[in-house]
Amino acid sequence: MNGSNSAESGSEGVRRRSDATRTAILAAARERFAADGYERATIRAIAKDARIDPSMVMRYYGNKEGLFAAAVSVELELPEPGSLPRHDIGRALVTRFLDLWEENEVLTALLRVGATNQAGAERMQGVFREQVMPVALRVCPDPEQAPARAALAATQLLGLALTRYVLRFPPTVALTREEIVAWLAPTVQRYLTAPAPENAPGP
Repeated sequence: MNGSNSAESGSEGVRRRSDATRTAILAAARERFAADGYERATIRAIAKDARIDPSMVMRYYGNKEGLFAAAVSVELELPEPGSLPRHDIGRALVTRFLDLWEENEVLTALLRVGATNQAGAERMQGVFREQVMPVALRVCPDPEQAPARAALAATQLLGLALTRYVLRFPPTVALTREEIVAWLAPTVQRYLTAPAPENAPGP
């Protein structure tokens, strides 16, 4: 019995060390990808930041591509459109994205990499296609316009993030959350739910 308990305790210790190592690797990778971009970030530099041997990074994630995919895995956890009044979807999206940008360095790292690297751009496109598109499909007047409407909403959300959190334009950084929501929410709302302009191209 004691031997069994000792084995279980040892296994639990190994699991905790493994989880701690993975956490350290991913944290170091996000910072390095954000600072250096995908091309310049190296497994060796990330391992040094995490204070582990580079072979451990390869053991857990295989290669830099696998590490990047794990480090920038993003779940936006957007509000369910059906749970909100249709007229409030713009405010809900802007508020949610502000929460994400300010509390989660993953999105900032992904934006930095996506601006200069195809792998990062594809990852960002996937996030918006898989998680923002369903919102547009639920609330826009014509489902065939959902891709264009989601893309237009993305111009506002990503433009804000680029100027506030990456390029750090002083006037954008100086805006309060309330001011950002007041300015952006009506525009995002219009993109998603307003009738299409008369001269807009067909689907």
